[in-house]
Amino acid sequence: MTGITPDVVEAHGLNPEEYERVLSALGREPNLVELGIFSVMWSEHCSYKSSRFHLKKLPTEAPWVICGPGENAGVIDIGPGPDGRGQAAIFKMESHNHPSYIEPYQGAATGVGGILRDVFTMGARPVANMNALRFGRPDHPKMKHLVQGVVSGIGGYGNCVGVPTVGGETNFHKAYDGNILVNAMTVGVADTDKIFYCAATGLGNPIVYVGSKTGRDGIHGATMASADFDEHSDEKRPTVQVGDPFTEKLLIEACLELMATDAIVAIQDMGAAGLTSSSVEMASKGGAGIRLDMNKVPCREEGMTPYEMMLSESQERMLMVLKPGKEAMAEAIFRKWELDFAVIGEVTDTGHMVLEFDGEVVCDIPLGPLADEAPEYQRPYVTPEAYKAWAAVPALGDVAESNDLGADLLTLMGCADLASRRWIWEQYDSQVGADTMQKSGGDAAVVRVHGTQKALAISTDCTPRYCYADPYEGGKQAVAETYRNISAVGGLPLAITNCLNFANPQRPEIMAQIVGCLTGMGDACRALDYPIVSGNVSLYNESKATGGGSAILPTPAIGGVGLLADHEKMATIGFKAETDRIWLIGGKGTHLGQSLWLREIAGQEAGDPPSVDLKAEVANGALVRQLIAEGTVNAVHDISDGGLLVAIAEMALAGNRGALLDPLAGVAEAFGEDQGRYLVTAPAGVEVPGAVCIGSVGGGAIQETRENGLSVDLVTLRETNEAFFKDWMDA
Repeated sequence: MTGITPDVVEAHGLNPEEYERVLSALGREPNLVELGIFSVMWSEHCSYKSSRFHLKKLPTEAPWVICGPGENAGVIDIGPGPDGRGQAAIFKMESHNHPSYIEPYQGAATGVGGILRDVFTMGARPVANMNALRFGRPDHPKMKHLVQGVVSGIGGYGNCVGVPTVGGETNFHKAYDGNILVNAMTVGVADTDKIFYCAATGLGNPIVYVGSKTGRDGIHGATMASADFDEHSDEKRPTVQVGDPFTEKLLIEACLELMATDAIVAIQDMGAAGLTSSSVEMASKGGAGIRLDMNKVPCREEGMTPYEMMLSESQERMLMVLKPGKEAMAEAIFRKWELDFAVIGEVTDTGHMVLEFDGEVVCDIPLGPLADEAPEYQRPYVTPEAYKAWAAVPALGDVAESNDLGADLLTLMGCADLASRRWIWEQYDSQVGADTMQKSGGDAAVVRVHGTQKALAISTDCTPRYCYADPYEGGKQAVAETYRNISAVGGLPLAITNCLNFANPQRPEIMAQIVGCLTGMGDACRALDYPIVSGNVSLYNESKATGGGSAILPTPAIGGVGLLADHEKMATIGFKAETDRIWLIGGKGTHLGQSLWLREIAGQEAGDPPSVDLKAEVANGALVRQLIAEGTVNAVHDISDGGLLVAIAEMALAGNRGALLDPLAGVAEAFGEDQGRYLVTAPAGVEVPGAVCIGSVGGGAIQETRENGLSVDLVTLRETNEAFFKDWMDA
């Protein structure tokens, strides 16, 4: 008698049909350890059972892609290093949404720790952290606490571990009141001949546990991350892991030291589902089996059971397969760095996961059903027409002209979505490592590849209001926005990672969002020659606690990485010199649907989002990169949220110089969010091909040349832009 009742099965997040599959796979009833292992491996967080079918359609290959989805992180070729050996950028983005809502500091901190491990487990030294954060209404009673905790957690972990946090994005919308999003991204650099993978091979090879001891924190974290919130969510605090960045720093150095030898056959970090997922993934990828002696697992708490050990998500832990005879050397390295080291098992040829405890077999599961044969659902979804009817986005209709473009600009620059993020990024160490060349505030972060002229350009982007109004166009735009931001600093966009945040996929309307966004993303990646090499899916981001089932906006966050061949040719957004002329690439603004102006000034969330012309994106991006490489232009900024005038204001504030603009035809030209557009500046007398001159740099205000036209002085603009976070946090 195992005591596995229907209530126990339900508590483990498995439905009756899935439990029947467990019975079929085992040919018997599972015990509690086995049920727990099936539970976490078949969770959305680990199996992607609702999205896997559609993820397979995404483009993942290019000549420069060394490793696409399926490993800990994506790997792309970035050319030779200073010694002539090939170098690779290794990167990924992941979510820590549910833990961060329950316990914001530790949730965000361990999100950073987890994504760092995904990168250095493949042999890379992490060189940059990014993040993409979504919060609810600033006046929500819990939101200030959540923002403070998340920002503090990201800074606390990243600063202590010694990896610079160089950029990201933070936005606010009522749809995130009950379920915030914390997406973390790490980029690392490795030699192409020293990249490590997770496939366990070699009959009898030792399996080694390294890092911190296992505790009871984070048990069922993966299952919790695969369910929506309710009024009891705060009771889930024990499922939130606790991080130690100083231990993580030791772990990075110890792993990289061992990686410089020939001892490692395979390596995997213990992330979601901890020891379970790491051992299952290593064995299944290698087509092998695995045997673990649970009595040898280093534990920090008394009386831990195999169930607790296998499901714990304690942080700063790794699992390795070593070559025979290398154990003593490896142990010496980890003991030097004051980390635990234990041989806890061996690779077998059984195709099973076998766990022993106190001399008895407490788990014997075939690996196929846990991994490659996990459930995969083609969940129903509504048509685009039916989705549009359900989403009930109002038609745009006639929009009244603005009475005062200057007042509108100040309102926009002071709103939560466009206000200066200085309060946030000043809490992050962006300079550690001394290779950061451009940080928060520009279009993309830029980090030099140490010891070379190369630099990596990194951007995280998504516009959820577009994705809600039209998932397909929103998916395209999220990819295209990172492409523009990387191009705007002079980088060649190479590949993306993603963090796909959606609500309950069992609702056909939400599944339509997922399918629409993924289709748009795929089309954009193909057109831009910009493959997806890694990613993460986070579903069930909705809260019953707020009443009525509050779903987040569809938020497929994109992390893009590009390469600058020569970092000395990097572009920045700030105006450079008086009398420089301002040029517009991509045409005048015409589109106000779903714009920030429409929401903040007209009080509407209406209309279709702007469409993305992918051919124009390719052409305009190539032109901008060419202009930067040739030195024709001296400042570049893409036009996105808030349209032309907001982009001008951001360039003016960054350069502390005003602008004198040709008369604007109206609000659509000033604030329309038409895609594929850039602003560039060049010295007077220099013609910029493919662009239209719209004004010049100079003075202490943003103003039109016509009498009684727009005029906003920079002092007022800066005060307004800086006020939101300062006033909110001081209140």
